[in-house]
Amino acid sequence: MSLVVPGPLRDLTGGRSVVGLADHDTVGQAFDEVRNSIPALYDRIFTEQRELRPHVNVFVDKADIRWSGGLDTPVARGSELVVLPSVSGG
Repeated sequence: MSLVVPGPLRDLTGGRSVVGLADHDTVGQAFDEVRNSIPALYDRIFTEQRELRPHVNVFVDKADIRWSGGLDTPVARGSELVVLPSVSGG
C-alpha cells in the first residue's frame, strides 16, 4: 500500500512524495500506521478527534473516503491512498 503526499506536506516525510505502508484492511488502520511512524503528518491530516481536517481530502484508488465509509473504508492489497488539500477560489 502507498500513501501519496501532496507537496505542502512533503517536508514532514523528508521530501518523499510517496510513503510505503504495510497492507491494511481499512483506511483507519493505515492511518494508525502513519500516526505511529510519522505523527506530524498524521496531525496535519486529522484533528484531535480523529476526524479529517476540513480542507483535507483522502482518496482510496480515486474514491473519496468521505462518501465510501470514512476510516472504515476497506482497502485492497496494493491500494493507493492519496491525500489532497482542498482547492478553493473564485
